[in-house]
Amino acid sequence: MKSLVDQLSNYAAYHRDRRNIRTHFVGIPMIVVAVAILLARPSFAVGDWFASPALIAAAVLTLYYLKLDLRYGVAMGIFLAISLAIAGQFTEADTATWLIAGVGLFVIGWVFQFVGHHYEGRKPAFFDDIMGLAIGPLFVLAEAGFLMGLRKDVEREIEARMA
Repeated sequence: MKSLVDQLSNYAAYHRDRRNIRTHFVGIPMIVVAVAILLARPSFAVGDWFASPALIAAAVLTLYYLKLDLRYGVAMGIFLAISLAIAGQFTEADTATWLIAGVGLFVIGWVFQFVGHHYEGRKPAFFDDIMGLAIGPLFVLAEAGFLMGLRKDVEREIEARMA
């Protein structure tokens, strides 16, 4: 399994233009919430609990992020829990509202992504490595942290690999 720095460095190689990174701060959270909304149906009872494909995907991703790095894993778990909470608001909505919210956010989020990659002049990372779809949200979280002065050790390792 690739390390945290391996994954983030590979993703960062496709995201050197600051305008591209800024579009990802908007587009990727929209896409994550959209996928959570779309996967929130169907839900099924497991004892007194309800589960859905969205919950299963969020749990698997959180475990993966925790394996990469405890601090980032916890932060990503919180972000995914918030995304699930937002998605939960649409599970009881009529089908049209659910689809408009999910598909609408998904399409708009990808528009932001492709505008950013137009600035970058390079295709999205997931075209070459499907794991880019899972690493994108982690990259955005890491970049936000770097801007706040957090995890400078990780940032230095990534930047050293980009030189």
